[in-house]
Amino acid sequence: MSFKFRRPRLSISGFRPSSIGLILFVGFLAITSCEKDDICVDGDTPLLIFRFYDAADSTTLKSVSALRIVGIGNGEPVDTFTDRSSTDSVAVPLRINELSTQFQIILNSDGDENAETGNIDTLQFNYETNEVFISRACGFVANFEIETDTLTIDTDNWIQGIEISNPSVTSQDSTHVKIFH
Repeated sequence: MSFKFRRPRLSISGFRPSSIGLILFVGFLAITSCEKDDICVDGDTPLLIFRFYDAADSTTLKSVSALRIVGIGNGEPVDTFTDRSSTDSVAVPLRINELSTQFQIILNSDGDENAETGNIDTLQFNYETNEVFISRACGFVANFEIETDTLTIDTDNWIQGIEISNPSVTSQDSTHVKIFH
């Protein structure tokens, strides 16, 4: 006794035109419902840009030697620029979940974390935070509106003046704060 099995035949004739249309429609929805850019390019919260100027000539940039900036409450030097470098411009982050951020801005920084020997000035910025939706891939970023700044006065301030030149921190394309020394 021998058995023969019949292979099932596959054919399009078993599908009705409405079934093919439904499959094509579902496929179209699946393709078009995805966002084109799954990579976020524009999704960074902007940093606050400091430029350092000569106090005697407010239009001339002046480098700060061995500059270190420490976020108060953070305890670590800001890592957005080379620590203890000489520079006339830096970018620093503001706290997103706070209404103010304080920095120790140190001229001629030397020593270790526990025994800083440079000249330390403390600067505080009060601001309003606005969340802005960028895209599904990027989510939200925080923009800031600087309201006030406060320089703590001590017996040896190296910072002689501060000017908020652009209170809207929405990009890193321009200077937000001018510091005169």
